[in-house]
Amino acid sequence: MTPDRLDRFARHIVLPEVGAMGQSRLASSHVVLVGMGGIGSPVLQYLAGAGIGRLTLIDDDLVEASNLQRQTIFTEVDIGQPKAAAAARWVARFDPALNVIAHQTRITRDNAASLIAGADVVLDGCDNFATRLAVSDACVAAGIPLTSAALGRFQGQVANFAGHREGHSCYRCFVGDAFDAEDCDSCADQGVLGAMVGMVGAFGAMAAMRVLLEGVSTLGDPQWGQLHVLDGLKPGLRTMRIAKDPECRGCNSA
Repeated sequence: MTPDRLDRFARHIVLPEVGAMGQSRLASSHVVLVGMGGIGSPVLQYLAGAGIGRLTLIDDDLVEASNLQRQTIFTEVDIGQPKAAAAARWVARFDPALNVIAHQTRITRDNAASLIAGADVVLDGCDNFATRLAVSDACVAAGIPLTSAALGRFQGQVANFAGHREGHSCYRCFVGDAFDAEDCDSCADQGVLGAMVGMVGAFGAMAAMRVLLEGVSTLGDPQWGQLHVLDGLKPGLRTMRIAKDPECRGCNSA
């Protein structure tokens, strides 16, 4: 790394759990972010801040005024603009050395494989089960780890899945097949606290970094298949293990 990059990431490098090798690994990594909304915004900020060298951003939505309460990378000048493009502009301003690609499209079963190709980890922060399951199945098929981050009112859920590895569960093992439909409750219906979204996004960013650092530094413990549930009201954190479903059509042949 050049002297200016060493200075920028000095606080990571002095951490024994990350170190110079870990920071070098982050700089050479490719992360695909699905959804640039409430969860995707803080995720992007912390992954860019960590120096992730290549970022692919996927979202088909436009910025609205109601997003600004929690989607922290956007401002009023972005209203009406595609979220993916506005997020890419944020990255370019924050750290021009990072390689960022924006896709203003909805990820589906038909295009998921091409959109996530070459990723070291996919972080899914989208807002519906159909997309999440399409992404999960594509990750299993491509042999790519998945970090899933979700939020419902004051409860957040974050987990790393490696359904492509023998004996490991995937996201479909967790939710099953009943959620392939696209209808689901939205934050417009239920409400959402901006700070709670930030907690889940930051937790998701750290989970993805654990995947990237596996085998490189001691922080690299992905905790595969462990679902971390954040309670924003108490507050509190509990963890449960998601077992591999032998009948799962997403990963039973992986």
